[in-house]
Amino acid sequence: MRKTLLCLGFGYTARALAPRLLAQGWRVIGTSREAVEAEGVEMITWPGQDVPLDGVTHVLSSIGPNMAGDPVLAAMAGQITAAPDLEWVGYLSTTAVYGHHDGAWVDEATPVTPSSERGDWRARAEAQWQAIPGLPLHIFRLAGIYGPGRGPFAKLMAGKARRIIKPGQVFSRIHVEDIAQVLAASIAQPDPGAIFNVCDDDPAPPQDVLGHAAELLGLPVPAEVPFDEAGMTPMARSFYGENKRVRNLRIKEELGVKLLYPTYREGCGQCWKPRIWRALCRLRSRRGCNSHGRDACSPAGAVALIQAGSDQVSKRVKPASRQLLPRPAPPAPWLRSAARSWPRPRTYPQGWPGR
Repeated sequence: MRKTLLCLGFGYTARALAPRLLAQGWRVIGTSREAVEAEGVEMITWPGQDVPLDGVTHVLSSIGPNMAGDPVLAAMAGQITAAPDLEWVGYLSTTAVYGHHDGAWVDEATPVTPSSERGDWRARAEAQWQAIPGLPLHIFRLAGIYGPGRGPFAKLMAGKARRIIKPGQVFSRIHVEDIAQVLAASIAQPDPGAIFNVCDDDPAPPQDVLGHAAELLGLPVPAEVPFDEAGMTPMARSFYGENKRVRNLRIKEELGVKLLYPTYREGCGQCWKPRIWRALCRLRSRRGCNSHGRDACSPAGAVALIQAGSDQVSKRVKPASRQLLPRPAPPAPWLRSAARSWPRPRTYPQGWPGR
């Protein structure tokens, strides 16, 4: 039977996992609340359309719970229970289920004692999934997710970054590609009933991460704002109400995972490069770098371009040196014939088309 993954909630994490499985010949089905497309993935609008479970061997649920519980189980618990071919089920939870520990370390054996509403909802959703008899369930408690287009760079580029200072506060985090490799490793070696913390090796203060990202972009480090004066939303403030360091030994020892981005330093270095490079190419291809000045053709200049909404550059954009001169019109046939007898120049100007 062909392996088939059903992603209930085809979001940021599922989009990182899907290419790994498609490359191995898997069939991938995804659900979304709106009609969207994803290369190689069979997309279903749900709620609205029927979700097929016949032939589905693996299920990944990333849809968040609400006050009433898990919406997937409220709508599909009977179908999931009766699905005949399930080999693996993954539920994406959060480290918020551990609650506040005043900066101390927690692991998978730490009791679930949520201290926020969102943590309490997740803990109850985990219990709902665990209550289904015979389900090959794996729970993944994710730290704060970041990656391309999501995290400190998005805030800096939007001009909304603030270095909020709460003494002693740290957060664990995880790059989306590392989540994908943890899920793939679990799928390859299922262990029903297992719970995994998914985070990197370096719980760090949020202001340090934001400052590092600003330095990579060549931007001024945002000013510090005391926590009590930050004027945050209740949701944002709830994150600062929990302080803990999350251990990740189990994903390494039981799944054999070697993190691609073990700290935010490696992860941030990966996140900024593709988008900034494309924006730099756009800057340098308009009339050449000299017309913009040295500062414009820098990461900071590219960020300014992105903030202005002008970074819609093709991923296949050619290097700047290939775009400085316009391509001339093709010569007339008689000129092409005469040119065969002309001596060829030994060198061509930089950026000459086709050279």
